[in-house]
Amino acid sequence: MTQALTIFRALADSTRLRILALLRSMELSVGELAQVLGQSQPRVSRHVRILCDAGLAERRKEGSWVFVALGAEIRVKPILAALDSWDEADHWTIADEARLAAVRADRASAAAEWFEANAAQWDAIRSLHVADSEVEAAMARALGDAAIGSLIDIGTGTGRMLELFAPQARHALGIDRSSEMLRLARAKLSERGLGNAELRQADLYALPLPDGGADAAILHHVLHFAQQPGAAVAEAARVLSPGGRLLIADFAPHDREELRSRDAHTRLGFSDEQMLGWFAAHGLGPVQVETLEGGELTVKLWLGRKVGESRKEAKAA
Repeated sequence: MTQALTIFRALADSTRLRILALLRSMELSVGELAQVLGQSQPRVSRHVRILCDAGLAERRKEGSWVFVALGAEIRVKPILAALDSWDEADHWTIADEARLAAVRADRASAAAEWFEANAAQWDAIRSLHVADSEVEAAMARALGDAAIGSLIDIGTGTGRMLELFAPQARHALGIDRSSEMLRLARAKLSERGLGNAELRQADLYALPLPDGGADAAILHHVLHFAQQPGAAVAEAARVLSPGGRLLIADFAPHDREELRSRDAHTRLGFSDEQMLGWFAAHGLGPVQVETLEGGELTVKLWLGRKVGESRKEAKAA
């Protein structure tokens, strides 16, 4: 009864109902909510705090920004179902949807400007190896087209892996340390309408998932930036459920020393022996190793599976 009272008190305000409706469409910063609602940030922050205290919303800090998302499904789903049953579209709903479209447009514009400013850097690296489309096609073959369950993309960057593989997943989580990258990813995922994909600012050495919390994990061109790549593999293995898969795409060993200073590469590629050694050390059995040549840098794919009975196998037994 206490929980129900807290929830109904939180919803006894038109602004908070509007916020809940907006969060169904997309995760929004407090500033973006203020923009859509036409209210001050302090006032919106107070409303958000009340919703969070009731478990109907969650706040996540990314750099100097605070993003707000819907709370746990078990708490929010019955409320949303009740709101849907009344199906009342008033002038506030129509106005909020129009201003939300403007927020989406602002995000897309900011992303386009960033890519334009950094295009030369990205193109310089891409020109050294096989086309991204070939790498992505090989990754898709490795993962197959079956449903994935829970997916985590570690070092998601601009969200390309989520864009490709989130449609196969029940739930997809992208993590990155860079708040700027996450803003770009958020704009892309919003444009694609990927409602099952979530973004969080987090470190690849401390993933925001419990042991066994993911069915698949991806490290796409991330490990060569890592100071401790073996520790990153260990952390990815930790969050995999028994039978879960880890797919890594990165470079084979090379001697392009200038990439250290120019593009902040910490490691100049990885050998099969090194990668499979990390797999073995952290309970991952090798499933597939693929070499993609076609440039000065060779791209490698390593697919490993967490040793143990999968969830599906356990259920069948």
